[in-house]
Amino acid sequence: MVGRVVSHAPFQIPVAGGTSRPTFQILHSAVCGPERCSPNSQASTTNPQPRLESPCYAMPFDPNLPQAGTEIDAVQMRGQLNGLKDLIDAIVTLTAAQVDGVSSVNPGDPASVMVSVVGDTLHFTFSIPRGQEGVPGQNGSDGQPGSQGPPFAQAVVDSVTTLNPGDPATVNVGFDGANVHFVFGIPRGYTGANGTPGQPGPPFAQAVVDAVTTLPPGGDATVAVSYDGTNVHFSFGIPRGDVGEQGGQGVQGPPGEVTYAALATAISGTSSNTNAVATLGLLVSDPPTQAEMQSLANKVDELILALRR
Repeated sequence: MVGRVVSHAPFQIPVAGGTSRPTFQILHSAVCGPERCSPNSQASTTNPQPRLESPCYAMPFDPNLPQAGTEIDAVQMRGQLNGLKDLIDAIVTLTAAQVDGVSSVNPGDPASVMVSVVGDTLHFTFSIPRGQEGVPGQNGSDGQPGSQGPPFAQAVVDSVTTLNPGDPATVNVGFDGANVHFVFGIPRGYTGANGTPGQPGPPFAQAVVDAVTTLPPGGDATVAVSYDGTNVHFSFGIPRGDVGEQGGQGVQGPPGEVTYAALATAISGTSSNTNAVATLGLLVSDPPTQAEMQSLANKVDELILALRR
């Protein structure tokens, strides 16, 4: 008798965790041969056995066959062997292993690994916890005394700032290698008591405004007065007002005209279009590799060149 495939059905191989994967198509074998009892055949005196015809028995693998204590059936045994061979042939052979990614997790977290099978390749993704922070190292020894500095050359007062009454005076000192620089902060004194009235002045002759100075908004107005024996002189300091609220929308003016030369001049100072620069699409490792950093540098150079006109 000759065995041949007559049907197929899904077969699952269980793996760890109770999940049955992957699902394979397992060919069920059938045993075909020249002998089976024809339902229309009858026994005769010359042939006590019914007439046999060529059969085809479906025989998937059954681990319970043959049963103990029974005679061996060649058809059944051949079907069992062919069914077992079909199961063995359906086992997937892994030819490669690939690490898809390695990520760092917090110290103390459990390490984990995800495993999957794609085709004939076994894929791994690892999560590995970082180590605990180490104890601080010992303080280093004191360094050697520095060389003698240059001789003192000159003192320069860079600025003097007036502070509020009662604030502490401040001073900042710097050295640029040749000069010592000072920045002072000196508080104003408190307002003193009124002085005694002065002697009557000469009779008023004429008032002259020598200057009017605009001060920053919020400052105090000032006036300086002097008398030269003939005229009274005034110098005013008047602070600007704060910026007012924005006014309403004005009436739209007539459309302006732009020449080609003016438009070209305005565009010449702008960057060129970068639509031709493709995205990098780089998945950076942790830590990055030298090749990944070089790819990033090349893409930045390409972008800079594209922006130039």
